Amino acid sequence: MRLAMGVEYDGSRFSGWQIQRNRRTIQGVVQQALSAVADHPVQVVCAGRTDTGVHATGQVIHFDTQAQRSARSWVFGANANLPKDVVVLWLRKVDGSFHARFSARRRWYRYIIFNRAVRPTFLAGRTSWEYRPLDEELMNRGARHLLGEHDFSAYRAVACQAQSPLRRIYRLEVTRAGELLYLDVEANAFLHHMVRNIAGVLMAIGVGERPPEWAREVLESRDRRLGGVTAPPQGLYLAGVSYPPRYDIPASRLPR
Repeated sequence: MRLAMGVEYDGSRFSGWQIQRNRRTIQGVVQQALSAVADHPVQVVCAGRTDTGVHATGQVIHFDTQAQRSARSWVFGANANLPKDVVVLWLRKVDGSFHARFSARRRWYRYIIFNRAVRPTFLAGRTSWEYRPLDEELMNRGARHLLGEHDFSAYRAVACQAQSPLRRIYRLEVTRAGELLYLDVEANAFLHHMVRNIAGVLMAIGVGERPPEWAREVLESRDRRLGGVTAPPQGLYLAGVSYPPRYDIPASRLPR
């Protein structure tokens, strides 16, 4: 039996998603919690591996089990065994063709920037702080150059292991709500550090260091060395993953 789950977590105190020896990881605590409910070892597969300090409100996982439990027992049993910074949101029974990573059609990340002259308190660790005023209109003008399918070599980490740098961005926009800026990007898939590198470029444009056209110049260079600073991980959230309707996977609850 294959089951899919939605998982939410604060990544501040984790060494990323992927299980690592002698490190606290989200995959590690999730597998431990589900194994306790199933009464056998459980291995999970996620839609997108997140780095150290990165959060998720819409992570999707799947796992196989022979244990017979109600949906309520899986969700509440897992949460009873999870630390406070991780929670299971929902469960769906899916057929064997479902794969949390390979069945995904689109992924949506949100990067949150706290924009005021003095540092945050309550939102420290959950937002990226920029003390200089950001012009969201300039950032949106830069963002338009990245829409569509492109070679994003200049926007991926040097150590990225993806075989192809081609990705298609369907949506990339910046909106403001008071002192918070939301950078939303939706694509078929992402390269390592791609969102954080896009955020770094757009933030440089937003403070007036570079013109909006610089986003296109970086893209066309295909050279990561020209792409500026990688934005910090604290503001990044995996906000949602979309799948073919036949799997009945719940959509993200965040406003778009």
